[in-house]
Amino acid sequence: MTATRVLVTGATGFIGSRLVPALLDQGYDVSAMTRRPDAYDGPGTPVGGDVHDPASLTSVLEGVEVAYYLVHSLDSADFAERDGRAARAFGEQAEKAGVRQLVYLGGLGAEGTDLSPHLRSRREVEGLLGAGGVPVTVLRAGIVVGRGGISWELTRQLVKNLPAMIVPRWASTRTQPVAVDDVIRYLVGVAGQERAHGRVFEVGGPEQMSYLEMLEVASEVATGRRVPILRVPVLTPRLSSYWLWLVTDVDVTTGRNLVDSMGTEVVVTDRSIEELVPGEPLPYAEAVRRALEDTPGAR
Repeated sequence: MTATRVLVTGATGFIGSRLVPALLDQGYDVSAMTRRPDAYDGPGTPVGGDVHDPASLTSVLEGVEVAYYLVHSLDSADFAERDGRAARAFGEQAEKAGVRQLVYLGGLGAEGTDLSPHLRSRREVEGLLGAGGVPVTVLRAGIVVGRGGISWELTRQLVKNLPAMIVPRWASTRTQPVAVDDVIRYLVGVAGQERAHGRVFEVGGPEQMSYLEMLEVASEVATGRRVPILRVPVLTPRLSSYWLWLVTDVDVTTGRNLVDSMGTEVVVTDRSIEELVPGEPLPYAEAVRRALEDTPGAR
């Protein structure tokens, strides 16, 4: 029996680099898409392609049954426009190639709320991917906790680098962090499932927490003590992004786009993913512990 052919875009990224080996472990024939296949040294079969160059997608999508779309342009000022064009082109090329399912990892946030430009862009991508007619399975997540994740790296570096913190009002916003191990488990679990076609699933850990509580727990797990935190009523997104740039290695553009999203509550309201992919998600403290163990010199 021939193994199901799967394509993972963004194969060298935070999620993609973990997803490829997990799919291989389940017996899938995995193609790892990157713009520089000659330099790829990970598992799977390297293939060259660029979502911003539709012509490059024709050959890499040939024979693919399930394609994971895990790319974004968050570090670009015009990320929404770039991501929209790329998503539409990828969906159209997938339809021409006969792909049976697209899987996309988007962002949490209640419908009808005032979403940030970052989250609005994620929603737009969901629709544009399916414009070509291929069924899309969407997983929406908040902060994904694991080495290499931008939001987690902000948390880790703030806790590590500051003896005390001044945080803005958005630090009280509720979110629902999820361990990267659980995100990978969900992504693998929906592959090839017709019951997942055309559906949106929300994924998150067991706790709803504010960003302030996340910082407190992370500092306690990392150092055995809680970093003193002072909340201030006003700290604009621009000032917040420069503050993050000063004490972390996240660039200003990416920081600004993330900070813009932190005023929006992002919690799970639908647990239907557990009907397709059973299992209890990891608590936040355990996710933090695993992320720290996976990061050299993090403690």
